Amino acid sequence: MGFGEAIAYGAASIINAIATGKGAAFGVDLWTKARVKLTGTPGKIAGKILNEPKEKTTLIENAALTVLKHFKLEKEFGAKVETESNIPIARGMKSSSVAANAVVLATAAAIGKKMNEKKTIELAVNSAITAKTTITGAYDDACASFFGDIVITDNYERRILKRYKAENDFRVLFHIPAKKSYTYTSDVEAMKIIAPHVEVAFKEAKKGNYWTALTLNGLLYSAVLGYNSHVAIKALRAGAIASGLTGKGPATTAITTEDNTENIVRAWSQFNGRIIRSNIKHEKAHVTRSE
Repeated sequence: MGFGEAIAYGAASIINAIATGKGAAFGVDLWTKARVKLTGTPGKIAGKILNEPKEKTTLIENAALTVLKHFKLEKEFGAKVETESNIPIARGMKSSSVAANAVVLATAAAIGKKMNEKKTIELAVNSAITAKTTITGAYDDACASFFGDIVITDNYERRILKRYKAENDFRVLFHIPAKKSYTYTSDVEAMKIIAPHVEVAFKEAKKGNYWTALTLNGLLYSAVLGYNSHVAIKALRAGAIASGLTGKGPATTAITTEDNTENIVRAWSQFNGRIIRSNIKHEKAHVTRSE
């Protein structure tokens, strides 16, 4: 029976697409690894999340089954799927999009098939929608995770509108509160209220002012979702280039130069939660083993 292993990288929001259907995100060097082993039990997928064993495995099981169905192999094979990751789940840090990308790549490797990048991302997005881990399909997050750097997308049309290479190797910091926030519990109606204002931030991102857009987007979503925007404000006061809520929260991200990293870490030490240090990722998601 076949075996495949793949890695996909993390991402963070520039524009959260829930308000308007259009989004932007950038890749970071956090990661999720997926391992898929085919079995002789047709259509039966057994998932395990090694780093968070109590979390639901619906998404990773859907991702593997989606690939088997795409190649019309679901009546021939089942699969055992394992993921491990250093991305906190349900904090707005794109853990679902990243896991879906990794599992789709690993499953295709296990059955010895290759897909183009667009189809890989499409199957990952489909599996996330089926698992209800996304509202818009999170095409922006899936693309940022898959390609790295900065992507600007129309999530409903599943189109990349612009791609930018991050101009400097900035440091990326995340402040992670202890409490999780699952997408299916999100107040979508509240987020739609700020659509005209998010649209302004989106236009700035599209013009290349993506770090300004990140801060504006973060402040808007923090206000409407009731999160503490002082986390982002403290980072900006400490010298961050941009800072704001990522996704639907509760994590906050900050973009900074290496010189200012420790200033921001100190500024954030007054808030409950932990801090993750990361960098912008330029590398694509890829298969690491295929047998």
